[in-house]
Amino acid sequence: MDFRYSEEQLALQDTLQRFVSRDYDFERRRALARSPLGFSAEAWERYAELGLLALPFPEEYGGLGGSGVDIMAVMEQVGQGLLLEPYLSTVVLCGGLIRDAASEPVKQSILPRIGAGKLQMALAAYEAAGRYDLAHVACTAVEADGGWTLSGRKAVVLDAPSADYFLVSARSAGQVTDVQGVSLFLVPHDAPGVTTFPYPTQSGGRAADLELAQVALHPEAVIGMPGRALGIIERAVDTAIAALCAEALGIVTALNQATLNYLKTRKQFGVAIGAFQALQHRMAEMVIAAEQTRSMAIIAAVHVDVDDVAKRRRAISGAKSYIGQAARFVGQQAVQLHGAMGMVDDLSVSHYFKRLTMIDMSLGDADFHLGRFSDAPGMEA
Repeated sequence: MDFRYSEEQLALQDTLQRFVSRDYDFERRRALARSPLGFSAEAWERYAELGLLALPFPEEYGGLGGSGVDIMAVMEQVGQGLLLEPYLSTVVLCGGLIRDAASEPVKQSILPRIGAGKLQMALAAYEAAGRYDLAHVACTAVEADGGWTLSGRKAVVLDAPSADYFLVSARSAGQVTDVQGVSLFLVPHDAPGVTTFPYPTQSGGRAADLELAQVALHPEAVIGMPGRALGIIERAVDTAIAALCAEALGIVTALNQATLNYLKTRKQFGVAIGAFQALQHRMAEMVIAAEQTRSMAIIAAVHVDVDDVAKRRRAISGAKSYIGQAARFVGQQAVQLHGAMGMVDDLSVSHYFKRLTMIDMSLGDADFHLGRFSDAPGMEA
């Protein structure tokens, strides 16, 4: 099997690389992270022009019909450029949920606007007491007057401050941790009863906690079958995890390049420190970790469209767990080999390391996914 990118995927990466080098350098990124919005609206429009926002959607909705590997190609460049725009939340997570589970009128309304850069979304599926468990849903959904009423709280909703709509999981039946009884709802950001509590993340992005107080919704706000949404949410999250693995790959690649350049130019005792054998060995280990990260990211990308839930989950969790550990190693080595400079805000290395840490903690950390991998069918002793 050929695991190399196609000519079209390489061309897409090249276009995105040119955009980043021309319009999204490190200083520009630092300024955007401090801005009220937290990302570039102009860059978002540019992504729409390049077709990135429509990439995973079917052609009948203005999309390009892209695969998991196409998303990997994009997210690798997102990592290398440390891009702040809500691509993962809007396009991969929420766009994927709408594509796979929404009614035809909702698809026709939502997907073309996402592709055109006119609409952003955020997934509100996690709760504070549930940690990474998507089945832990205490937020309630009650049928009333022909519609639904939502009440409860959601935690760490990534990119919530800029979202026009939320996709909210709520329990319409059963107990708090039951697999059955979870429903998914399309909720406008400005719906009466919706309150957001926004804050910046450690890597420069934005998130918010969400409070819903008797939020009244029309019947058509339900995405998919009422009470049976957990499976489609888990599949969308698996796809997003694969995308995060690709983003981590891009960051690891950038860290290795930055560290190699530093070893070649930083001099001590009259010679470049890269001449010291001990540092050469550490650099070699970083390169090996990067190649293994690429292999695991590919495994995740090619499994996102697999219908076998156990097989998909095993591949995705295995990749997320390994990449979390490998990325931490590369980040730590990059910081140490840069010396005290590796920790300063003026150097990109520290920002890359922060983002790697956030990726590890997002949608399940390395320990969580190691446990999920070991518990998967077929892994019994």
